[in-house]
Amino acid sequence: MYKKTVNEILKEFEKKRDHAKFQQEQRQREVYNKVPEIERLDNEISKTGILLSRAILNNPENYNKKLNEIKDKMEQLRRKKAFLMTENNIPLEYLDTNYDCNKCNDTGFLSNGRKCNCLKQALINRSYEMSNLSNVLKKENFSTFNINIFPTDKFEEENLSPRENMLNILNICEGFVINFDEDNEENLLFYGNTGLGKTFMCNCIAKSLLDKGKIVIYQTAFKMLEVIRNHRFNKGFNKVNNSQEYDMLFESDLLIIDDLGTENTTGFTNTEIFNIVNSRLIKGNKTIISTNLSPKEFADTYTDRTVSRIFNKFKPLKFYGPDLRWET
Repeated sequence: MYKKTVNEILKEFEKKRDHAKFQQEQRQREVYNKVPEIERLDNEISKTGILLSRAILNNPENYNKKLNEIKDKMEQLRRKKAFLMTENNIPLEYLDTNYDCNKCNDTGFLSNGRKCNCLKQALINRSYEMSNLSNVLKKENFSTFNINIFPTDKFEEENLSPRENMLNILNICEGFVINFDEDNEENLLFYGNTGLGKTFMCNCIAKSLLDKGKIVIYQTAFKMLEVIRNHRFNKGFNKVNNSQEYDMLFESDLLIIDDLGTENTTGFTNTEIFNIVNSRLIKGNKTIISTNLSPKEFADTYTDRTVSRIFNKFKPLKFYGPDLRWET
């Protein structure tokens, strides 16, 4: 999935380079028409550059002497060109190719082979676009997480207070992000009543990974199954987009399924949920599931094989305490 996204962005970069070159050629024709002598000088500069290459190949023993001669000639030609452009009120940089990024010339890579910051940012932007989370993550992330809203008093029959429990969950989730690239088969299952921070914590993880350029897809269970139905049964209008959305459920670096259990459960939905979860487990792509169902309710709702795969391959984290109603 990551390679596919990089290739798509690099194709966009190629279009930007082609457009920048086209505009430069247009400006060049404009200048040549206005001052034909500049075209002649450019041709001379080009020929002089070829002479430099030949000097290296044909006369290596007198290379330094020849190099200085050619450099002097090149400098004279450039000074003449600069004088002509200034005399005709043409800015010296008017004939330059204007790339969006002058560090990599819109290639996405620096001279040392490393990704340019513009490519890194493009990957992050693309990840945000695909995640469905751009706006909410400005408000819900680890930086805005407030542990103090969780009570320190004992809650019902639980051993830990809601705050202690949330600190434990927070540590696990931060570790999940830190070790995300490890082949550790770590997946998370958030369960508990509404208003306890499950969705907020999903968003915290999503933002941290998106900021690292990971492909994160967030879908409610209802929306996810709508994507599946559109892919299965809509063969006409918007087929390409439907297929892309469907493929993302399997190929994204992280899939977050929120509110599992609120969808209309049928044989079809059970089969499709198992298919997605199982396929991602086989590929090693990580998944987070959030549900309001208790483990018993979960077992009563889904097939034995779905329950078995999730409870054997996901780390269950129980959210409890008074209803905070702090998530959006």
